[in-house]
Amino acid sequence: MQKQFSEHNQSAWNQHAYEAWINRFGTPEAAAEQIRRNPEGTVRSFYRYLGDLSGQKAVNLLGSHGSKAVALALLGAREVTVIDIAAENAKYGTELAQAADVNVRYVIADVLELPEKELTGDYHLAVMEFGILHYFLDLQPLFEIIRKLLASGGRLILQDFHPITTKLISSRGTTAKIRKHKVTGDYFDTSIEETDVAYSKFLPGQDEASLIKVKHRKWTLGEIVTAAASAGLIVERLDEEPNRSSDVYDKGIPKSFTLLARKG
Repeated sequence: MQKQFSEHNQSAWNQHAYEAWINRFGTPEAAAEQIRRNPEGTVRSFYRYLGDLSGQKAVNLLGSHGSKAVALALLGAREVTVIDIAAENAKYGTELAQAADVNVRYVIADVLELPEKELTGDYHLAVMEFGILHYFLDLQPLFEIIRKLLASGGRLILQDFHPITTKLISSRGTTAKIRKHKVTGDYFDTSIEETDVAYSKFLPGQDEASLIKVKHRKWTLGEIVTAAASAGLIVERLDEEPNRSSDVYDKGIPKSFTLLARKG
């Protein structure tokens, strides 16, 4: 079932992603200049966890348009690989890396079906960030792939939207004063949802009804941590974080989390 699930989402991500990233970030040349000016800012949500990347080999799983991968290379990683299912993402990301004059290699593949030659076990760092886990129907095989990619002592930085926000609470209102929250979801719901592909909002004038929707399966925090540990990774830290953009907007509600793990 995962194969059909991934193939459907691959079709959704290969519709107009390149065009969407042009609209969102500008040409690869313009976007590369922005990242070169401030690579730390490009990865600010997890920069404090990175440490010294000098000489390290890093992999960005489901790395989309490549901005984070380019920043990792600019911050000192000697070799960066992006694994992503969409050729349109790879096109933009490859051009972005070339414009930034860094070495970023794209592997266009379902991460769960990587060829054996890619499971090298020599990556010092694996990064996954925001809107990733819901593309998998079973998390343990994903974390097992990550363990096979990492060298002994290699680290995983996983950052994603907090399940409290994505599964349980619905919010309305566009300012802190009128923001309202309701518990409308089921935290333990295991159903598959259909929703607009993430980049659709960057396609003005595009009829969203004509776009293939993506399918998601959302996970609880307990399921995520348990899957990582069951795959043989050593979970070292779990940080739950509020809205990063404001001290008052959505105050008191966890909006994201960061899980740090390593291969023993």
